[in-house]
Amino acid sequence: MEFSMRIFAWLGAATVMSCMLAPPVLAQTTRFDGNWSVEVVTQQGACDRAYRYSVIIQNGQARYGGPEQFNVNGRVQPNGSVSASISRGQDRANVTGRLSGNNGTGTWSTSGGRVCSGNWNAEKRG
Repeated sequence: MEFSMRIFAWLGAATVMSCMLAPPVLAQTTRFDGNWSVEVVTQQGACDRAYRYSVIIQNGQARYGGPEQFNVNGRVQPNGSVSASISRGQDRANVTGRLSGNNGTGTWSTSGGRVCSGNWNAEKRG
């Protein structure tokens, strides 16, 4: 499995939330907590065509549900807007999109060693 695709595993839900949020905002943000299945599809570049990954969101923070280690920096706004980056070594992916209810969609693009881009779809599983 190539890094350029694995890097997006947490994709649609990468979040970093402050513990200092007001209770109503925190309640709105934690509605996205749970297990997510994220499908990543390459539309341009020499990355693998498609993969599906597990993402776990707890207390508004996202982490990859698989064995690899990634540096994740991003957040989901209370309205579901996703803006994040993931890096590992020289590779970096920028992710944007939106979560709504039990689904999410967006786009991604890499920079660094291999340049690729595409879209992602997410489904909440629990």
